[in-house]
Amino acid sequence: MDGELLTLRRIDPDRPLRDHLRFLTCGSVDDGKSTLIGRLLHDTGQIADDQLATLKRDSTRFGTTGDNLDFALLLDGLEAEREQGITIDVAHRYFSTARRNFIVADTPGHEQYTRNMATGASGADAAVILIDATRGITAQTERHSRIVSLFGIRHIILAVNKIDLVDHDPEVFRKIEAAYAAFAAGLSFRTVITVPISARHGENIVERSPALSWHDGPTLIEALESLPVEDGRSARPFRFIVQYVNRRDQSFRGYAGTVASGRIRAGDQIVVSPSGRTATVSRIVTWDGDLTSAETGDAVTLLLKEDVDIARGDVFALPFARPATVERFSASLLWMDDTPFSPDRALRIRIGSRTAAVRVALIDAEVGEAATLAPNDIARAAVGLSSPIPFDSFADNPALGSFVLIDRETGAVVAAGVAEQALDQSRNIYPTSGAVSRRERSQMNGHESGAIWMTGLSGSGKSTIAAVLERELHARRVRTILLDGDNLRHGLNRDLGFSPKDRAENIRRAAEVAKLFADGGVISLCAFISPSEAARQAARERFPAGAFLEVFVDAPIHACRARDPKGLYARSDAGQIADLTGVDAAYEAPRSPDLVVDTLTLSPEAAARRILDLLEERRWIGVI
Repeated sequence: MDGELLTLRRIDPDRPLRDHLRFLTCGSVDDGKSTLIGRLLHDTGQIADDQLATLKRDSTRFGTTGDNLDFALLLDGLEAEREQGITIDVAHRYFSTARRNFIVADTPGHEQYTRNMATGASGADAAVILIDATRGITAQTERHSRIVSLFGIRHIILAVNKIDLVDHDPEVFRKIEAAYAAFAAGLSFRTVITVPISARHGENIVERSPALSWHDGPTLIEALESLPVEDGRSARPFRFIVQYVNRRDQSFRGYAGTVASGRIRAGDQIVVSPSGRTATVSRIVTWDGDLTSAETGDAVTLLLKEDVDIARGDVFALPFARPATVERFSASLLWMDDTPFSPDRALRIRIGSRTAAVRVALIDAEVGEAATLAPNDIARAAVGLSSPIPFDSFADNPALGSFVLIDRETGAVVAAGVAEQALDQSRNIYPTSGAVSRRERSQMNGHESGAIWMTGLSGSGKSTIAAVLERELHARRVRTILLDGDNLRHGLNRDLGFSPKDRAENIRRAAEVAKLFADGGVISLCAFISPSEAARQAARERFPAGAFLEVFVDAPIHACRARDPKGLYARSDAGQIADLTGVDAAYEAPRSPDLVVDTLTLSPEAAARRILDLLEERRWIGVI
């Protein structure tokens, strides 16, 4: 552990405290978490008369404590929980003492609900980890402790509950205390306070118990009142994550979000990450009027003097303290899905307000050298993104450094993680923006810029349609560039083969080239087989919203074979070519392209007209 080692603290009654402490309770199932919180609420005078009457009635109906009040029922609000006597959801409660206000999260103990426990950990300042004195430390205790450490909680109260069931034996308590200290030595806790309690009987919760006279440390409530709350967000560099671009009319263009850390003032210069463009804050707008400055936690809309291309997920920072821009980083990962982790699974990452395609490879895991993860396993992983993102480690800025992984097929959250460090050379490289924006170029050219990405089998007609479209757009004085797969493989991509990895790299480079042309005000006509849905999606994500149009040039394999303009199918059949897309290698048809052109029924000219119609409909041409 770093900082203070395992420490049993005496309470300093004169020590000044912050107003609020957010903490969670966690531990194995039936360790008494809900009972503990219910007892805290009761013994600190937070239960109204009508609530107490309801508790008495519910204790008779659902309780597990005989004729006594079952304090767990104050928390177990779901019917399924009450009937089974377990906590499924994360229940939040508020209570206070004369010295501090508290927000407490009661998190699930069952292994299958560990994902809910991770939700509770993400916003907490401290954790109360319960251990059943009759059972000692369990695998779930250790798992919860690792999760708590993973999500940056540094202050722990180890509550050894049910001490009455071991006859208040100090030796049982001390053995558990020593065993946990040895286990936690490898975690990042700064403070661990160990307290013997009986939540059911209220011993050492608020009032000291004569049966625990051998314990010279604090009661649970004294320990909670003594814990430091370290909110260093205001001292961190300024970060503002754009959540929404507000264009209420032609004269108003604001960027709404919450100040994640630091402070910003009207008149300050900011840099937009990952683009690297600079601008000046002209106004700080709120519902109640303009502000001269905004700080950590303020929800505001920022207006800029300059006209800058900005999208949801971009990050504003001060030029001298900007985040890195990376495509690969290491992370600690908590796997939460019932289906085991597979490196081939199609995933997306949501980090800050940005969502992108992602590839995850395990570096090492708690489960040893296994190449997969089961539910609740924790591992270190290398995360590779399809496009650069603003990057701060979780330790430097939790708002930017925490993330979830989402299954691209189902939309379900399958993992949560914290970013550790950048893995590529770009961590020390910051994009340099030109002096002329894309919008200014579009206004000068009289048309928008972007990429028209034509995908389909060899022989489907991509290059032919692209050539017709190029001529039509040139006649309309639209600036274009034709990027053809074969042409790029003669030059920029001549070092690449046709393995799945090389095909993906071929498309990545092509997308980067198209993006550069788009930034220069040009429409790129891209004709690539691009057989992978993931690679095409990664290409789309390199562009601003609306600046990438995917056109599926659809033709069945038998038609492409009959055309065979380059003789590829004939050579494949003769065994002269291996891994030809559509024959030996798979082609993944687009799931939701912007346009489908069927070249069995459409001539190249008709297909090009369909694309022109789409460009006019999307206001790329003919309206500026």
